[in-house]
Amino acid sequence: MATLDASTRLDDLLMPGITPGGGRPHKRTTASQMVQDSLRHRIVTLALVPGTALSRAEIAEAYGVSQTPVRDAMMKLEEEGLLFVYPQSKTVVSKIDISHARETQYLRLSLELEVTRQLTRDPDGANLRVPQRILDAQKEVLDRDDTLVRFAALDNLFHQSLCDLVGVSNLWVLITARSGHIDRLRKLNLPDPGKPLNILSYHEGILTAIRSGDLALVDRMVREHLSGTLSSVDQIRDRYPDYF
Repeated sequence: MATLDASTRLDDLLMPGITPGGGRPHKRTTASQMVQDSLRHRIVTLALVPGTALSRAEIAEAYGVSQTPVRDAMMKLEEEGLLFVYPQSKTVVSKIDISHARETQYLRLSLELEVTRQLTRDPDGANLRVPQRILDAQKEVLDRDDTLVRFAALDNLFHQSLCDLVGVSNLWVLITARSGHIDRLRKLNLPDPGKPLNILSYHEGILTAIRSGDLALVDRMVREHLSGTLSSVDQIRDRYPDYF
């Protein structure tokens, strides 16, 4: 994952992995990794909804690769709990696992609390230009992005940028690599009335707390912000019972 800096183009960072039809990712890697990244993106954004059956042969044809990298990619996604592979039978996109989502959220909360505390203890040394730029971009795309796809991508970049500032980018990568279940919950929660504006408010509050050196405020902002989706899980499950 790229480290953010003030000169980085947001459009470059928002670019997903390879797409069916022979597209290429921003970073070159193995065929298996490319297919894995793209399938994962399609699963966590609910382009492939829970319960969808996948054909290894059809995916190989769509991506222009052999079935071997597709098989390897599917095995990795099964390890993450995003696919169920039935030998000699079928492969399906997994249902959303609430317990898995809660575990990942616990890890992410622990990381982001420590990251924001470190930044808040030294507000004069915290260069918040990148996260502020991402927040400004979020506000702009919200007015013209009905699908909220770019808004959601910028949301992730905002949190990644805070981790970059304290040098723990690899920890962010490790946690987000197992965030497929909580990410799907967030995707279902994001269109709820007032949710995008609520996200913007918390991002603004986090930056304000860091700049003012207010540890109590930054803790409250982070805890409330990251708990929002899981606090609405019952309502989400009622609306999308087939996804759980």
